[in-house]
Amino acid sequence: MRLLLIRHGQTPSNVRGALDTGFPGPGLTPLGHAQAEAVPTALAHESPAAIYASPLVRTQLTATPLAEALGLSLRVQPGLEEIAAGALEMRSDDDAVQAYGRCLEAWMRGDLDQTMPEAPDGHAFAERFDAALGEIAGRHGSEDTVAVFSHGAAIRVYTALRSDIDAEAAVELALMNTGMSVLNGDPRTGWALEAWRAEPLGGVELLDLAAHDVTGESADDEAHEGEG
Repeated sequence: MRLLLIRHGQTPSNVRGALDTGFPGPGLTPLGHAQAEAVPTALAHESPAAIYASPLVRTQLTATPLAEALGLSLRVQPGLEEIAAGALEMRSDDDAVQAYGRCLEAWMRGDLDQTMPEAPDGHAFAERFDAALGEIAGRHGSEDTVAVFSHGAAIRVYTALRSDIDAEAAVELALMNTGMSVLNGDPRTGWALEAWRAEPLGGVELLDLAAHDVTGESADDEAHEGEG
């Protein structure tokens, strides 16, 4: 099947650089709503058979305009949540951001034994995301395209772990709000990376260059936040 893995729109925590990964999570900023409203037009060439979002509020708010435009029900799928920050939750200081980024980079390079402070390791993340996509794949045919609204770090790490992208290239990938990873394949045999859209689907005019969006930055940038 074909997956459109789409990051949620901008949140207040994305603006100020906080590692905000808990439940139920924040809503969207006015720009985040504009980014969400731009998604249906940006994906007018696509015909998704279904639309899924994580249990966190921000993904559901971002997915709603597309679901309404296509006349589809929005399905909430557990397992698509952001990578938990653990003891780093809601911190925005350089030490916390670097620690989060170093762990993501280790996972992208295949070291899944690394853990966030007081949070699950990379094996647990990969297993729960695999399970979520496995449930989705089980509901759809091999020719279906499905839109899945998830989170910046989760999409970046999962693409690095499960697609055919090289790890060195993966750690450099950024994913701005409503950016997208397009994967072809299935959870059993693996995924091929068809396309990577780092900027918002609605266009670069929907970027906030002043925001400190730590979960959308590349893992390499996160790991070296504040250095130099």
